[in-house]
Amino acid sequence: MRILHTESSNGWGGQEMRILREAEGMRSRGHEMVFAVTQGGALAAHARESGFVVYEVPLKKSKALSALFQLLSIIRKHKIELVNTHSSWDAWIGGVAARLARKKVIRTRHLSATIRKGVNSFLLYKALADSVVTTSSVIVPVIQKQANLPLSRVRCIPTGVDPARLQFSQEDVIRFRSSLGVNEGDLLVGTVCVVRSWKGIGDLLKAAEMLKENKRIKWAIVGGGHIQDFLPILHELGLNGIVTFTGHLDPPYAAIAAMDIFMLLSTANEGISQATLQASYLERPLITTPVGGLPEVCLHGKTGIIVPPFSPEKIAEAVQELGSDPALRQTYGQRAKAHVVEKFTLQRTLDQMEEVYAQVCVK
Repeated sequence: MRILHTESSNGWGGQEMRILREAEGMRSRGHEMVFAVTQGGALAAHARESGFVVYEVPLKKSKALSALFQLLSIIRKHKIELVNTHSSWDAWIGGVAARLARKKVIRTRHLSATIRKGVNSFLLYKALADSVVTTSSVIVPVIQKQANLPLSRVRCIPTGVDPARLQFSQEDVIRFRSSLGVNEGDLLVGTVCVVRSWKGIGDLLKAAEMLKENKRIKWAIVGGGHIQDFLPILHELGLNGIVTFTGHLDPPYAAIAAMDIFMLLSTANEGISQATLQASYLERPLITTPVGGLPEVCLHGKTGIIVPPFSPEKIAEAVQELGSDPALRQTYGQRAKAHVVEKFTLQRTLDQMEEVYAQVCVK
């Protein structure tokens, strides 16, 4: 099957990583994958590096007509059979292009953020899509209701972990801990994410401030993004030498494996976090909020602890509970890996997406 992925986001986070990994997996199964990515989008460089044909298209409102004609040309040139859209503007432009070319459309919704009601929902998720895929089950009933879709046209297919990619050496793990001043017997608590306001970084810092008298606890925030927004808070709370912003690490697997506790404290928008899945596979006990798809991975009292959003005191309590009980951390970590192996592998993601492709294209 010949499939065109469109993406108007210019970032490089979990959404873009899923698109690329899924495309690589589908290519290995014999499908032809082509990319139309917004000009300057980070996905473009990564997709080219992986050997895909990539077009940079102005997927934005002010250039909509130009983008539409470019997409129609791409569809014709590559004999595209199916268009898979991923973000708002490429869903509009890509959906219209596919309809004009009489091609099938899958709309993948990666975030759990609220979608606009009314005509917006009807057009994006029904008129301009033959099937909708979400990465978290929490958004399925919302889309189904707002777009007036039958359940057969909305399906949750979580992002899967590819164990073959989680490669690192024990020396890398030791080196990472040492670089943060973590000594033997210390507890390293950390997160991996694109640093944004809704990733709960402020709450993590406040929890760290509550526990800063315990010199055995160190904190790591791994990822690029809006780090500068949080450095004044770091200094104000006296967390220098206690909390470290590492910046973007590629790959981050040794850093995750170095953490004694992995947390993701999102306050909105979250789908299924790839970093949380990777941490689970690496047998890290979890602390997360109940936002989006996080509670599908962090099973409270089984693979980790769920805390309310905007609750630094609860985060601190959870860190103390897990930090004081190595056996509990080990148990949660082992269960977390088993949970991912059962439900959240890349193989399972590819199998389910291939089913959707087949169902859409026989209609």
